Amino acid sequence: MAILDKRLGVDLGTVNVRIYENEQIVLNEPSLVALTVEDERIVEIGQPAKEMLGRVDDEDVQIVRPLQNGVIADYEVTEAMLRYFFAKVAGRVRLFKPTVAISVPYGVTSVEKRAVREAALAAGAREAFLIWEPLAAAIGAGLPVGTPAGDMVVNIGGGITEAAVLTMNNIVRAESGRVGGLRFDEAIISYVRRKYNLTIGQPTAESVKIQVGSAAPLPDELSMELQGRDNVSGLPRTITITTGEIIEAIEEPLKDVAGVVRAVLGHTPPELASDIIDRGIILTGGGSMLRGLDQFLTRETGVPVYRADNATIACAVGAGRALNDPAILRRIAQGV
Repeated sequence: MAILDKRLGVDLGTVNVRIYENEQIVLNEPSLVALTVEDERIVEIGQPAKEMLGRVDDEDVQIVRPLQNGVIADYEVTEAMLRYFFAKVAGRVRLFKPTVAISVPYGVTSVEKRAVREAALAAGAREAFLIWEPLAAAIGAGLPVGTPAGDMVVNIGGGITEAAVLTMNNIVRAESGRVGGLRFDEAIISYVRRKYNLTIGQPTAESVKIQVGSAAPLPDELSMELQGRDNVSGLPRTITITTGEIIEAIEEPLKDVAGVVRAVLGHTPPELASDIIDRGIILTGGGSMLRGLDQFLTRETGVPVYRADNATIACAVGAGRALNDPAILRRIAQGV
């Protein structure tokens, strides 16, 4: 019977939901749901909903993120989205409901935690454990979190950045800020509108960030053509944007990320701080994939910063592995 028992690690993110099972990511979908405006009926979920972004009439269909800053903003839509994703992973007709471990931002309220657990159970989970995102990210990145030595992880998601110092499977110090990949996108949209009088959508801004974005100057500057709507004529127009311009555009959210990291370092016990200087800081989360972010944070903090090899999936991997680690499972079963 244990063979048929599905054990899933779930990274319930503002931008993406990732599900881990048996040493692999079995689902990676955008946290987006398309709803009809008139009766709020669900039209599409996940990738199909993302493909509708900016391409549908807002008066007929709206694309919503049921999760904001890592917590549930719309319970019913989140439950429906989770049910759809669980069905994709486990099949619609299930003899055995899955046991899930879901990552949640450190410091969320008891009401927010209860909403996540209840949504998972209503969506078809047999049991739902909650695990702090920084702990899940550290486990997924392969850090020895069960030892007395201190490790530090900075998890940069779509809506939130969390920095935490961990030792003995426990978070000693942690800080979070409402800054992440979406704030980078918004900063790029604002910059292009301000400098070029051009309106672009979030998917375009995300594409620019991925293709030419950086947090630090590059030896060879990148550039790309960018299409948008001219704010004066209302007609389509093409411009060329460079890495240097993106660095300028995202300067403010980058400073906010650095502020979160410095806040944790400033309150870390001396012995653990010494460990972190020796071991460095590990970056995880989709937002950490921005070029030069490790160099930028190394410069801002004076501590070596490294990106985890599996940065984007570390949270889901760590949540899944926690279900198979008796020491960590005991800790999260007592209640995050």
